[in-house]
Parts: sequence; C-alpha cells; structure tokens
Amino acid sequence: MTIGVDLGATNVRAGIEQNGLITRGSTATLYNKESLDSTLTQLIEFLRPYAKEPVESIGIGVPSVVDVEKGVVYNAVNIPSWTEVALRDILEEEFNLPVYVNNDVNCFILGEHRFGLVSRYRSVAGICIGTGLGTGLIINNELYSGYNCGAGEIGHLPYRDHNLEYYASGNFFESTYGITAMEASLLAGKGDRAGNGMWGEFAEHMAYTLMTMMYTYDPEAIVLGGSLAKAYPLFEKKMKAVIAERFAYPESARRLKIYQSVNDNISLLGASVLAQTVRHSNVINS
Repeated sequence: MTIGVDLGATNVRAGIEQNGLITRGSTATLYNKESLDSTLTQLIEFLRPYAKEPVESIGIGVPSVVDVEKGVVYNAVNIPSWTEVALRDILEEEFNLPVYVNNDVNCFILGEHRFGLVSRYRSVAGICIGTGLGTGLIINNELYSGYNCGAGEIGHLPYRDHNLEYYASGNFFESTYGITAMEASLLAGKGDRAGNGMWGEFAEHMAYTLMTMMYTYDPEAIVLGGSLAKAYPLFEKKMKAVIAERFAYPESARRLKIYQSVNDNISLLGASVLAQTVRHSNVINS
C-alpha cells in the first residue's frame, strides 16, 4: 500500500492506494500559504494518520516544477512561500518512509495510464483545465517529465495576444466576459444563447491547444481533466469540428482519441505509483 497525495493551490488531498483503488481518502483546505512553516506543518499533520498505516511509501503531486531526483519543489503555483522546498527530505525525515515527488498533472496522466481510460495506449497526453492549464506526458509507456519536470507545458506557448493558458482555462471566461466558467456553464445549461456562444469560443481555443499537443508530441490519445473538463459536453462537438477542419494531417486528426476523465481519485492513484517511475523520471539525464 502507498499513500497518494495531491497538493493543490487551495486543497490537499490524500488516500491509500490498494489494488488500484483509493481508500480512506480525505481533503483539507490549505491555510496560511504565505508561511512555509505553516503549510509544511499542516501537510505533515494531515498525512500523519496515513503514515501510521502499513504503507510502503508516499507519492505526492505538486503544482510546480520539481527536481524529481532530489524531490525539491520550485515555485509552486499560488503557494507563495514555496519557492524552493526540499519536500522529499522533509517528509522522509518526518515519517521514515521513501517519498517521491512530481508535478501534479504528471501524476494525473500517470494515473490515467496505469489505472484509467488510456491504459491500452503507449503514448498519451493529459491536459488539466482549471484556473490554469497544465499538461503531462506518457511516451512509450513511460512518464516523461523532461529535464526540469516541465515537459509538455504548452500552455505557456504564445497564442493570439497572450498564450494558450490565457484562453484555454477558466481565465478566458473571467477576462473576456467577467464571469466564472461555472456561471457560463449554468447559462449554457439553460439554453442561453450568449452562454453557448462563450463555450463555442472556448471550444476553438481548446482545439488549438489540442492541435499544438498533436503537432509537438503526436499522442495516440489525450485525456482532459480538471474542473472545466466536467463541462466537456458544452465544447466537445465544436472543438472536434475545428480540429477536423484545421489540423494539417486529416488522418492523424481522425485517429486521435479524446477522453474526459471520470475518476476523481486518478491523480492520487498516479501519485501512489511514482516510486515505480523513478528510473524513468528524467529521460534526458538517464
């Protein structure tokens, strides 16, 4: 058994992986994010009950780039105090268990590949759509983190007058229309013409996001996760139509499989098997 942890900018979640399922899962709100000591203390106390179980290791996904070999977290997104945190060493000293750290979206796609929707494919990409846009990659059945754990982060590529993340995330609705994605989905759910129009625009931005992933990594399948993926029915049809019309290689577009993630614990499952990926965590350095 292994503890899987998903540390986000707002919440921390954890559970114990056993036979491909998460048991004893729980969530806590992360407080006082401006204080490193406070957040680390909260994380340690949150994990303490899990560490008392007969577990073999701890795997944790964080919203940042990570020195995977050393377990050091750099510049965690929306956690101001986490500029450089030797997380592996801190947790190993506290719990006397092996600890493995990686990016949160890497854990997401690792979970989908090992336990979820894309287990039968060799090369897949995960795209998590929420406040921002994060991505993770499996290449030839191995998690690919890149040299700095930043492989595949296409959200920062230039697009229109900003970048892909600006348009293919919840930020699009707030910056363009002054409402949240949730409010836009409620409008569309009522058949509101303006709400449906917003999701139509978002679908086009998502199409270019997926096409960018297709041009750069040519995956067999892409899994969409994150809070906005729950609204997939609102942008699926238009997004696929734009890809079919504008992608340069029609046969490649036809063959691509696109999935909506359905398992809320998939990132915890991915984090729980990080120990199995250690020898592949940095392909360039190996």
